[in-house]
Amino acid sequence: MEFSSKLLEKAVNEMAQLPGIGKRTALRLVLHLLKQPKEQTAFLAATLTKMRESIQFCESCHNISDVSVCEICSNPSRNHAVICVVEDIRDVMAIENTGQFRGVYHVLGGKISPIDGVGPSQLNISSLLKKVKDGIVSELIFALSSTMEGDTTNFYIYKQIKDYQIITTTIARGIAVGDELEYADEVTLGRSILYRVPFENALKNN
Repeated sequence: MEFSSKLLEKAVNEMAQLPGIGKRTALRLVLHLLKQPKEQTAFLAATLTKMRESIQFCESCHNISDVSVCEICSNPSRNHAVICVVEDIRDVMAIENTGQFRGVYHVLGGKISPIDGVGPSQLNISSLLKKVKDGIVSELIFALSSTMEGDTTNFYIYKQIKDYQIITTTIARGIAVGDELEYADEVTLGRSILYRVPFENALKNN
């Protein structure tokens, strides 16, 4: 792809690094920005810079937040004894959109994947285990995607907490094997939360 401007080329190359954005799409986006008033582009740049500099991670659940403790964890009407374990922020958003869950979350920040060099120490697992050991948890809901990595992560956490007197469940498999939660429709995902099953049953089916 030939460019008449080095500045344009650099902007397109940077935009193309975003997930799902190829060079042609990046070019369309950059050319669109060039057609907008300078103030609008400046506002977009300032907003992204502000987000990157000021955004925080919740001290309790590791969700993305504007403050030290996110709105979900600081909400007294949520059931803080029921924790839904998810991979990342997109899963929190997907489940919240169903309106069916009134507990809180714990964001692991990924899944155990030895082939990618991701072990338990790279994830937010120790803080989850501390919540269980401190006796503040009555139920853990495993809501990771039904992939090999997701199942491995679920089983690893289950082994660490199985001797504690808490309920462990997993979302019902209305979600197809291998599917990511963020792509599930809200009705299916909502029912998966409502009709969750004991985690031990999932182990027997594997």
